[in-house]
Amino acid sequence: MPELPEVETTRRGIAPYLEGQRVSRVIVRERRLRWPIPEDLDVRLSGQVIECVERRAKYLLIKAETGSLISHLGMSGSLRLVECGLPAAKHEHVDIELESGLALRYTDPRRFGALLWSVDPLQHVLLSKLGPEPLTELFDGERLYQLSRGRSMAVKPFIMDNAVVVGVGNIYATEALFAAGIDPRREAGTISRARYLKLTAAIKRILAHAIERGGTTLRDFVGGDGQPGYFQQELFVYGRGGEFCKNCGSTLREVKLGQRASVYCPRCQR
Repeated sequence: MPELPEVETTRRGIAPYLEGQRVSRVIVRERRLRWPIPEDLDVRLSGQVIECVERRAKYLLIKAETGSLISHLGMSGSLRLVECGLPAAKHEHVDIELESGLALRYTDPRRFGALLWSVDPLQHVLLSKLGPEPLTELFDGERLYQLSRGRSMAVKPFIMDNAVVVGVGNIYATEALFAAGIDPRREAGTISRARYLKLTAAIKRILAHAIERGGTTLRDFVGGDGQPGYFQQELFVYGRGGEFCKNCGSTLREVKLGQRASVYCPRCQR
């Protein structure tokens, strides 16, 4: 599933080609995504100028004059730019054609993504109760420490809770906990303030670096230019269960936490 760096990579890739451009028409070939694409999307968006492309958590907000298109890439979705009129392949469900001659094409083989319309996207039910963005000053170690008090859940699902902080998905939670030396199985409420400060710094550093590297391509993800991300070449623990630890040489272990596979080093993480 595309995580925050992949979505931010997509935003950076498509924004320069969308912002300031007028939509000529919207072609919907398949409406059956996670939630049905609105029947009147073409009417609402056609003729409008796209003012900006923003991101909130893993959602892209394509802001036009009278509302915003809320896009989520689901498990296998992608947005890329193509020439208007380019024949569509099987899973290429939507084209947003621009007067510039380019089209923003939404592809989603598994159809778990979303394209929704809202006049006030930050108040939409999907976004209104989200926690702070991880790369802002609103997210810090003190927040994690205070919210974790009395919590018996494991620290990994705790930092993946979107009400705590958005965008720390499975890949980057696994990598950040390794960088901070924290066992992902530890109860969130037993971790000290100092260790949460270290974990917060690791989350920020790893997410920022992953964005610069274009995200992580594990199966389906490509950026707005159709190119894969390269952060997967630098993974220390995610997906490496049974292999050796790059720090100490110990065998990495894999467990299930919150229905997700979690890999950790029994020597480096306590």
